[in-house]
Amino acid sequence: MSSVMMDDLDRIMAVMEAAFDPAFGEAWTRRQVEDALALPNTHYLLAGTDGAPPAPGAPAVGFVLSRGVLDEEELLLIAVDPACRRHGVGARLIERFADAARGRGATRLFLEMRDGNPAESLYLRHGFHRIGRRKNYYRRGQGQPIDAITFGRDNQNN
Repeated sequence: MSSVMMDDLDRIMAVMEAAFDPAFGEAWTRRQVEDALALPNTHYLLAGTDGAPPAPGAPAVGFVLSRGVLDEEELLLIAVDPACRRHGVGARLIERFADAARGRGATRLFLEMRDGNPAESLYLRHGFHRIGRRKNYYRRGQGQPIDAITFGRDNQNN
């Protein structure tokens, strides 16, 4: 696992545990994160309380996982500790993600979320727009399936 330092993985997992509601089953396991980051062109960013990278050894309050293919990059996961939400951390992470992806040659960005996710307003404010829907994509225990909404954005000069 050379692409991620173990303390960074610990910081990702701490945010993951705090940020995702278990009712929706959206959190990834440590193994899923390790496997994703072992793949080529998969990237991560960590955020401190101001949305910038945290100091070495300091806890993270947010993260982004993404994967690039040719001139496109997909935001696989974004998470912010609930105690730090509504303070600009998520907005700063999206800006950093877009900048980093642009630096890797990505001219289009994509993401997918469950229908009704309150993060939709954040994505819309940052230039993403709805481009598709996958009916009944997310399954959650005995509950009703939930649609997935796909978003896209131009990343050339945003």
